[in-house]
Amino acid sequence: MVMSWIFCGFLLISCFSAALTGRGSELAAATAQGAQAGIVLAMSMAGSLCLWTGIGRLMEKGGVTALLSRLLRPLLCRLFPDTKTDSTLAGELSGNICANFLGLGNAATPMGIRAVRRMKSAGGTASDEMCRLVVLNTASIQLIPANVAAVRASLGCQTPYDILPAVWITSLCSAGLGVTMAWLLGKVWRRA
Repeated sequence: MVMSWIFCGFLLISCFSAALTGRGSELAAATAQGAQAGIVLAMSMAGSLCLWTGIGRLMEKGGVTALLSRLLRPLLCRLFPDTKTDSTLAGELSGNICANFLGLGNAATPMGIRAVRRMKSAGGTASDEMCRLVVLNTASIQLIPANVAAVRASLGCQTPYDILPAVWITSLCSAGLGVTMAWLLGKVWRRA
């Protein structure tokens, strides 16, 4: 809702500025050009997103997520204690984490939503586990940033994966710090 107001504010400021400076035709041309560029970018990314979303679905159906769930169980049990008793939740979380490892935020979202629905508390407030999941999804550790590479390739980059070391370092730091802060803040709020 807030973003809608911000976006509308930008539009109104742009229209007002264009009318004030006499650049209405330039604003109209830029609007059409921006819309066209957005469609071109979306279409160029669609193939990659469809491919990886399909692979994620195949992993679920083929039992790969169950295998990954067993491999990730020690980590999942520490971050999300409910996974000790809920194997479906563990599967959803491991699929979500693996999709984020591949840099597929769009493919990870449905599994994350299903996991949050399983974690849903009776009081209607976000639990500590839900907050940790949101932090992990926001600052996800990416081994292969497929979406970013697809955008870079669509814009003409010859080496779209040359950003890997920077992505690894920053995603590890951000996810580690985010989870640590979510854990600490969960402890602080519980005492209050």
